[in-house]
Amino acid sequence: MPDELKEAVVDLREEDALAITDRLLDAGADPLSIVASSKEAMDEIGRRFSCGEAFIPELIMAGEIMKGITARVKPRLAAGSPATSAGTVVLGTVKGDIHDIGKDIVGTMLDIAGFTVMDLGVDVAAETLVAKVREVHPQIVALSGLLTVAFDSMKLSVAAIDAAGLREGLRIMVGGAPVNDDVCAFAGADGWAKDAVGAVDLAKTWVGGA
Repeated sequence: MPDELKEAVVDLREEDALAITDRLLDAGADPLSIVASSKEAMDEIGRRFSCGEAFIPELIMAGEIMKGITARVKPRLAAGSPATSAGTVVLGTVKGDIHDIGKDIVGTMLDIAGFTVMDLGVDVAAETLVAKVREVHPQIVALSGLLTVAFDSMKLSVAAIDAAGLREGLRIMVGGAPVNDDVCAFAGADGWAKDAVGAVDLAKTWVGGA
């Protein structure tokens, strides 16, 4: 059945995908397996996009399907979530970039892992980010960007946090399809992740003090 869910998402059959999700949950399936299948589908759609086999409308549609699945799965996950938060993460797609599919998946996976996620959305200005960091004192800031023009915004965002004197005790990660070691160094971030699983692993390492 998880394979059936993956196929429905990849084929952009929203009603089928949501119906399959409901059936899986009613049958007692592990909510994490549903999320994993959905992520595999999103990875496949992302691959098709990068190869020119899928386009922006498909990405948007897939993102909407993913949001619908997440909305159904989250209540089941909450029932088994730890009572104590693993840490607070401020998350957002940086100024000049409005892509949110990858960001939303990262947010969902961090939520599942027990983190409190403050999602600022897309096209997030540095001053908005600084204000939220000052307000909630997170352990981690996660900056997302799919466009190469986002690199400068990542750098400006990190610099703004530094200038505000908020960097102590805070770790900053960056992510997105074009992000690598060089981009991380350019932005002045503490680390980067190539996907949502990597982001969660890195966050766990940081809050664990490893």
